[in-house]
Amino acid sequence: MRFATIDLNGAECAGIFQDEFYSFEDLFGKKMSMLDFIRHYENTSLPDFQKIISEKKLKPTTSGKPTLKSPIPIPFRNVICLGKNYADHAKEIAVLSKNKSNADYIPKKPVYFAKSAYPAVGDGEQIPIPGHITDQVDYEVELAVIIGKTIRNIEESEVENAIFGYTILNDVTARDMQASYGQWFFGKSLDGFCPIGPVIVSKDEIPFPIELDLFCRVNGETRQKSNTSDLIFDIPKVISELSQGIALYPGDIIATGTPAGVAMGMQPPKFLQKGDTVECEIEKIGILTNTFV
Repeated sequence: MRFATIDLNGAECAGIFQDEFYSFEDLFGKKMSMLDFIRHYENTSLPDFQKIISEKKLKPTTSGKPTLKSPIPIPFRNVICLGKNYADHAKEIAVLSKNKSNADYIPKKPVYFAKSAYPAVGDGEQIPIPGHITDQVDYEVELAVIIGKTIRNIEESEVENAIFGYTILNDVTARDMQASYGQWFFGKSLDGFCPIGPVIVSKDEIPFPIELDLFCRVNGETRQKSNTSDLIFDIPKVISELSQGIALYPGDIIATGTPAGVAMGMQPPKFLQKGDTVECEIEKIGILTNTFV
């Protein structure tokens, strides 16, 4: 099942979106945000949506192609991210470092950091480049995991049961700020720098362990191409480890890292410019498209 949040007459409206969009309000008789829905079904299986549609003789909430917003427009806390979680990306970062002779570029432990997404940008929305503070804006296609249950101290074998679904996240980054401030939060958390979408795909549609092709294109040019099976630290490892010391809650978003091909790693670097269109695509999920202005 695919879940989406749309703009309906100027208001946010969450629901299911296959070929047509049906709001949670029409399906269940009460208005719910995406976070409300994920939390409500924390300890139960998902309802039979097609049965509800048939029994209620529902018509789509809106006709035509709706205007999508981020599936979770206002995450309830920062996105949890992983850095250097693909070997090829870790290598391209190491080559740019001062110690270019250091071949030990694979991190021995996951590199965790937080990214603000308040609000998260949706598919088709424009992303402003704040030229007064950065001229090195980069892209990073990532698979994002949406947590579906409250978890603490779980084993890797229990992780799949704790997942609600998956979506695409572009970890937009101001590289010059990342370097000059000596930390990652500021340069990755500028307004608009966390597009997420276009939809959340429920975990039952994507076999576990996850093996999905992912791509990033800038103005039609393929810059990144990989598969999630190449993650250094896989999803069970990451979520189990985090849960040992941090309680994870329904609606939490975990971005799993990006492969090689970022603008910073190109010779010469090809940072984003105003007018550039970035497409982040992940197999079985879709394409997240944003234009930078």
